[in-house]
Amino acid sequence: MKLWKKMLAATLVAGLSFGLVGCGDKKASSDNDDKTLVVGFDQNFPPFGYVDDDGNYVGFDLDLAKEAAKRMGMKVKYQPVDWDSKDMELNSGSIDCIWNGFTMNGREDDYTWSDPYIDNKQVVVVRSDSGIDDFAGLKGKHVEVQTDSSALAALEGDQKDLAATFADLNQVAEYNTAFMDLESGACDAIAMDIGVANYQVNSRKNPDDYKILDKEISSEQYAVGFKKGNTELKDKVQKTLDEMAEDGTVDKIAEKYADYGVPGALCIGKNGK
Repeated sequence: MKLWKKMLAATLVAGLSFGLVGCGDKKASSDNDDKTLVVGFDQNFPPFGYVDDDGNYVGFDLDLAKEAAKRMGMKVKYQPVDWDSKDMELNSGSIDCIWNGFTMNGREDDYTWSDPYIDNKQVVVVRSDSGIDDFAGLKGKHVEVQTDSSALAALEGDQKDLAATFADLNQVAEYNTAFMDLESGACDAIAMDIGVANYQVNSRKNPDDYKILDKEISSEQYAVGFKKGNTELKDKVQKTLDEMAEDGTVDKIAEKYADYGVPGALCIGKNGK
């Protein structure tokens, strides 16, 4: 019996040791190394980062990242993240940067930032037949917004008086859900980024069924966010982006997304940036 117990114990120890080695090997084979740029992004944020009909990760920001990585002699890996866990992913080293319609305003001290490259604004989308023509028309209405988004920050901050007129302000994980709710009548309006609003409206079967209110909730800028203190990678990416802006590559990539207003929103290479 004692011999059998010793043999069993030895087997368990060997198995545990094997498991530990296996975990170590897995970590060592991670794509997050000096030769790979791991880009964290929200895969439901078109036209900046999303999944196309063929199941591929595409978008303006992902195209920029791919070209930048190529010029830096690196591979690129697109890593979808839940937007409300993006900070954990970045600080743990699972991703190298957040590059996906990432608003820098109000977060300046939380990350190491590239220069801004997109001028953005937060707007409200409603159904064309809703009878809502301005912010006053949102009184008593059900409004949806993405969790941890800039639109939410604005409605809880500078525009809190506006939000106080709503029947409620409900948070959703992503805007595909919000548009399904708008279609079904489960909500009356969506507060969101103008670029995403243009994409969502123009990609519907009947775009004329929706309209974007003229007045904006807030204005802001997009930039690439790196872990606080990671100036080495930021400087490398910034230098490459500046070169891409100078030789016209940024403009060329933006033209692919002209239907969603991306070329007109570019600010990289302007105002001294």
